[in-house]
Amino acid sequence: MRVLSAAAVFGLILATIAPAAAESIFVSNEQDNSVSVVDGTSLKVVATIPVGRRPRGILASPDGKAVYVAEGDDNRIDVIDPIARKLVGSLPSGKDPEQFALDPQGKHIFIANEDDNEVSDLDIAKKAVIGTVPVGVEPEGMAMSHDGKLVACTSETTSMVHLIDAHSLKPVANILVDPRPRSVIFSPDDKVIWVSSEVLGTVTAIDVASHKVLGHVRFAVPGLTREQVRAVGLEQTRNGKRVFVSLGSANRVAEIDPVSYKVKRYFLVGKRVWHVAVSPDQKRLYTANGNSGDISVVNLEDNEVTRSIPVGRGPWGVTVVP
Repeated sequence: MRVLSAAAVFGLILATIAPAAAESIFVSNEQDNSVSVVDGTSLKVVATIPVGRRPRGILASPDGKAVYVAEGDDNRIDVIDPIARKLVGSLPSGKDPEQFALDPQGKHIFIANEDDNEVSDLDIAKKAVIGTVPVGVEPEGMAMSHDGKLVACTSETTSMVHLIDAHSLKPVANILVDPRPRSVIFSPDDKVIWVSSEVLGTVTAIDVASHKVLGHVRFAVPGLTREQVRAVGLEQTRNGKRVFVSLGSANRVAEIDPVSYKVKRYFLVGKRVWHVAVSPDQKRLYTANGNSGDISVVNLEDNEVTRSIPVGRGPWGVTVVP
């Protein structure tokens, strides 16, 4: 039997009790032209990064080595080094980029260009838009299937979700949904897309293969009128068992059961909640609260809102880097 030295034993003990490296939360502040960085251990702002004008959509690259931010008034995508916590470059996007999606390899960014009514395909290595596809009026929500084959885009004014072949940039389907669709996500198995519609405060689940509606969710928050409940951002856990939707001026995030399409619970968060992100360990949900200038932290193990963290003015998007 091998006998470990005292130093080796001590090292193993330290490795066991030492906390894992915490994530960093990046928040786009639309009114401040900045990105706030929140440390996942202390839950305090540790950096504020100046970026372009009107930052909204924000995503981390699949390898966690870059954070991309859509700058709506500068018609570009800014690139942040998440370790150095500074702006390191920018990429072309098309007019008024809002939300965008990254391919699984992190080589392409598919961008909703609101003023052009099109989706652009940005090749990151070439630093160039290599293709565009026309969609409906005011495209906003963007998502890409986990297998890299399909891109989904919502068009607010047209009230549609468009499915696009990611390689040919040819339309696959144009599906009518409830008015003013804001966001779209693919389920982990790529069989379902979830679409939030702001005006009616609804979420629709659609079968990707048949384009048929599988479920339709309406939200009713006690004490609030229907007009106050506005469905916006969407997120789903990796195991597919939990779906979250931010409800805008209702100041709530709702959790949907993806099997029954019923609302399981509401989380009371900050004012005018825009977008949400689940932590890599799936134990926390972070919400960007536009009118209260903060993010909320939801403990998903206890289903409790545990913290409010002040950031910049008009926090809009949120992403997490391990």
